[in-house]
Amino acid sequence: MQDSTGTDRDRNDQDLTMDPADAAAIMAEASDRARRRLQPDYRVLYAIRGVIWILGYGIIWLAVRGQHPFHGPNPGAYAAVALIAALVVVVTLGSARAETGLRGPSVLRLWAYLLSILAGVGAVFALEGALVRAGASPSVVGIFEASAPILVLGLLCFARFSAERNWALAGLGLWMVLVAAVGGYAGPATVWAVGALAVGPALLLTAAVGPRVPRA
Repeated sequence: MQDSTGTDRDRNDQDLTMDPADAAAIMAEASDRARRRLQPDYRVLYAIRGVIWILGYGIIWLAVRGQHPFHGPNPGAYAAVALIAALVVVVTLGSARAETGLRGPSVLRLWAYLLSILAGVGAVFALEGALVRAGASPSVVGIFEASAPILVLGLLCFARFSAERNWALAGLGLWMVLVAAVGGYAGPATVWAVGALAVGPALLLTAAVGPRVPRA
C-alpha cells in the first residue's frame, strides 16, 4: 500500500506537468508581450517630426520673407535646417534600432521606408540642381525645394498605408499631396509658411489619432 507521502508527490508531479499546447500558448503570449514592449511608440515619433517640421520650414520662411526680388535662404538658414533634419534622422534610426531584435516583415518594412525617404529626398536635391543648371529662376527653385519634399513624403505615407492599413497615414498622405500641389501658388517665400503651418500640425494630429504601433 502506497503511503500518503508518495500519493502527494505523485499528485504534485501531475500538477507540474504541462500540456504542450498550453506551453506553446504561454510562450506565444510572452513573445507578443515582448514585441509590443520593444516596438517604438509611433505617436511619439510623429509628434517629434511634427515639431521639427514646423521649426525647419518656419526658420526658412523667416529667412526669406520680404525678399524682393526673391533670392532664397541664406547659408545660415540652410545650416539650421540641416541640423534639424539630422535630428529627424537620429529619431528615425532610433526607432529602427529598437526593432532590430524583432523578426518578421515589420523590420523589412521599416528599413524599406527609411531607404525610400533617403532616395526620394536625394532625387529632389538632384532635380533641384538640374533646374539651377538649366537656368531656372530663384523663385521657381524656391517653390520646388519647398513643395517637392512634401510631395515625396505624402506619397510614401500612401505606400505605407497600403502595407499597414493605417487610415491616419492615408489621411496624412492625401493632405500632404494636396499641400504640395497648391502651396506653391502662395509664392516662393510664403510657400515655406504654408508648409510649416499645414504639414507640421498634420503630423501632430496623426500622432494624436494614430495607433500606438503599426499593424503587422
